[in-house]
Amino acid sequence: MTASAAPPTVEISVTGLRNMKGQILVCLTTNPKAFPDCSKDKGSVRMAVKAANAGDFTIAAPATGTFAIAVVHDENSNNKMDVAIFLPKEGFGFSRNPTITVGPPSFKSASFVVTGDTHQAIRMKYML
Repeated sequence: MTASAAPPTVEISVTGLRNMKGQILVCLTTNPKAFPDCSKDKGSVRMAVKAANAGDFTIAAPATGTFAIAVVHDENSNNKMDVAIFLPKEGFGFSRNPTITVGPPSFKSASFVVTGDTHQAIRMKYML
């Protein structure tokens, strides 16, 4: 009997944090309807990483496939993105760093294929 291969990992580097307060909320999903808020996707991978450790960390993908990542700099550690009049008060970022105009990017613009261990560099953006 051969051992099954370990699931692939996605190494994530987050740059552009305005401070080291709080945590980075991470969502990895294959479901376009659940992007960028993974709460509607039971198969998504969600985790929180201390902002001070967000330079490089690894997340295990459940399998190979097409994924998208959304991250939020939850500066006050309340486990959600705070908004003020429709604008995020906290930083955010997405895999493949798509251009942000109004609202979150499409799953397609942030998606990437995982066939083995891979890397995503995510730049944080702040609106306020």
